[in-house]
Amino acid sequence: MGYPRKLTRRFRAFDNFAISFTIINVISGIFSAFGYGMAAGGPLILVAGWIAVSVMVLFVGAAMAEIASAYPTSGALYFAAGKLARRHRGAWSWFTGWLNFVGQVGGTAATAYAAAAFLQAFVTLYHPAYRATGASTVAITAVILLLQALANTYTVDLVALLIRFSVWWLAGGVTLIVGSLLLLPETHRPLAFSAHFVNDTGFTSGVYAALLGLLVTSWTYTGFDGSFHMSEETVRSTVSTPRGIVGAIGWSALAGLALMLALVHSIGDYATTASAAVPSVHILTNALGTGVAGLLLLVVIGSMLFCGLANMTSNARQIFAFARDGAMPGSRRWHTVSMRTRTPVNAVWLAAGCSFTLTVPGLWSHTAFAAIVSVNVVGMYLAYGIPIFLRLRLKDDFRPGPWNLGRWGVPVARIAVMWIGLSSVLFVLPHATPLTPTTFNYAPIALVAVVLVATVWWFATARRRFSGPVSYGSPDEVAAMDLI
Repeated sequence: MGYPRKLTRRFRAFDNFAISFTIINVISGIFSAFGYGMAAGGPLILVAGWIAVSVMVLFVGAAMAEIASAYPTSGALYFAAGKLARRHRGAWSWFTGWLNFVGQVGGTAATAYAAAAFLQAFVTLYHPAYRATGASTVAITAVILLLQALANTYTVDLVALLIRFSVWWLAGGVTLIVGSLLLLPETHRPLAFSAHFVNDTGFTSGVYAALLGLLVTSWTYTGFDGSFHMSEETVRSTVSTPRGIVGAIGWSALAGLALMLALVHSIGDYATTASAAVPSVHILTNALGTGVAGLLLLVVIGSMLFCGLANMTSNARQIFAFARDGAMPGSRRWHTVSMRTRTPVNAVWLAAGCSFTLTVPGLWSHTAFAAIVSVNVVGMYLAYGIPIFLRLRLKDDFRPGPWNLGRWGVPVARIAVMWIGLSSVLFVLPHATPLTPTTFNYAPIALVAVVLVATVWWFATARRRFSGPVSYGSPDEVAAMDLI
């Protein structure tokens, strides 16, 4: 790929799968956004939306996996965009990288913010007088981000071990939660309840509310580019990376459907549950009692912390690769690699700092979480979509890697691009009404700000010095630079 090897190949095929499976993290995604789905579409959209979006994401993942097999680098999406473009390679690469950056930061921020909310829900379970506030949630988020950054700085081998362990934590957690909700409650909602539709968004259009409800599933399915970003640290990456992407999505689809059905059919009084501070926690306490609910809540919080840790690991690799090609302010600083751990330590702290900045609106806005999620979804999926679109334009001129879709590559890419276009428009639209400073969706502002800065910077200076991914020399020359 033209780069000297500075990152150690410490990840096996299972590890590569594990990072995407951990970032997708069905427990974290479903539990944190379940209440939003109860208002926007209800059980019908929570269940049917999970199935429909899972299928669409499999198309996106398969199209990305084919590209990852051809270009297994930490730069991942922006590197591939630069290689797949026929013209204006620098511009395609530049904007893909910046969208990927803001999406990655949004994912790291949203996961830490959700973990902070659930930690407080756990406290409230045993101390009902405790009241979570915007300030307390943001403060706990800051502590979580700090600890995850410290782990990625000083205990890198432990991080790799935890990411491997997180797969079994998630698998065991889903089994434990689903089993408890199926076996312990005396009553369940009938199967027909999965077809129940609810629109408590304030918008009169049921279709619009249903589309908003897809946010629950769409946010869960972000971050599977983590396998792509870790490819320079993965053994046999041309095969392990694409298998990691597709495998993570497929297993998450099955586990998530089981978890979603278990939660939906364990809902007691719908109005009471929907109005609870954290509806998914209310379902556990109402169906299982405080003792069992507390235990399962610890499983949920652990899943969120694992997810955030993996998110930050992937986020730092994207920053490292983008800075390596001179595409970020102070690039030399951000692609510096620690001689002790062989990891991009400065990139880790930039990821943590930018993620915290995104959570600040939580001090005054109760829709801050939905906005952060939207930044994550839109930024990531647009970054996913650009290289897939460019691969689509190449058609038979695309040179695939060992893992490829053959003649199905073009139709799969078409479906992926169409879904990405729909979801990207959807998640910058208003999520609540009436529009006030506390209900406004701040996602478009964050995204426009990043794109505007990237555009101004591109036309001001970057287009004259950035022409896409950099090649450091011939294969022999690059090999001589490895790990220096």
